Amino acid sequence: MPTLLTRRSLIRGLTTATAVATLATGLAACGGDSDAATTTAAAKSGEVVIGQVANGAARPTTIKVSEVKSISAELPAALRKSGKLVIGEGALPAGFPPLAYVGSDQKTLTGSEPDLGRLVAAVFGLTPEVKNFTWENMFVGIDSGKVDVALSNITDTEERKKKYEFASYRQDNLAFTVPKKSTWNFDGNYRNLAARTVAVSAGTNQEKILLEWKAKLAEEGRKLTVKYYQDSNSVYLALAGGRIDAYLGPNPGIAYHNRQTANTPDATRTAGTYSGAGARLQGLIAATAKKDSGLAKPLADAINHLIDNGQYAQWLKAYNLSNEAVAKSEVNPPGLPLDNS
Repeated sequence: MPTLLTRRSLIRGLTTATAVATLATGLAACGGDSDAATTTAAAKSGEVVIGQVANGAARPTTIKVSEVKSISAELPAALRKSGKLVIGEGALPAGFPPLAYVGSDQKTLTGSEPDLGRLVAAVFGLTPEVKNFTWENMFVGIDSGKVDVALSNITDTEERKKKYEFASYRQDNLAFTVPKKSTWNFDGNYRNLAARTVAVSAGTNQEKILLEWKAKLAEEGRKLTVKYYQDSNSVYLALAGGRIDAYLGPNPGIAYHNRQTANTPDATRTAGTYSGAGARLQGLIAATAKKDSGLAKPLADAINHLIDNGQYAQWLKAYNLSNEAVAKSEVNPPGLPLDNS
């Protein structure tokens, strides 16, 4: 699900390979999880500064938000007593801007997802502590109790509801990205994937959708090749090198990457979009907590407070994500079906 960690100020005039090498340097030392640089510079009480070290992916914005006692009272007693909200991100090793990535100070985890976590923590009256993991280890962190809530572009799915509870906060749309010179388009038809090689991130709902399309094509005697890469940098190098035809990932990151590479030799474009919940349902991205943790309702209430009072719209606007807004946060809304038929 990740996308390339690039910025307009860095990418202009560079090849994809040069940009990747430059940006990967500060991230190469990351392991399975990281506790480093979980906070941005301190804001005044009652304020959260978002996009603070976003390197052009967001407009730095100071948002006024304070504890709402009626909502913080809903939290489990142990969490209130701890005084902090541990927010999990699955952004290792390379990040996926504008959603979650290491900022311009080369240490702070920034992006729309951790910044929403900081806003929610403010409503709870808790100190945010952002921890970064690989995608797989983020879920291990929830399971083990190291993470209270994950906000990391996680799709609400019926399969995940077996272990987790959700509070939705953004629409989930997927996109195919291809080299700008490519003439291929998805056009909403999985049959157009025949004889193509497509990259996808393991363990994601887009992988589930892509593998189901692969199986359908196999039944029809046609072949779709699916490839996996360790990080987004490798994906975009493979795309530029012609080793894959397309990459299926989250629409916000792909739209961001298209903008950042627009004036380079390795420019990309979107070749089609698809709901993250499949053909029958608009997908939703959701704050994710351990099942029966008692966090889904206060999370939804906190997000709805931000929606009702305008801070949610400010957050989306700062990251150019206003087109993925939801009218209301819901607890465990219908998600990607088990069969996705």
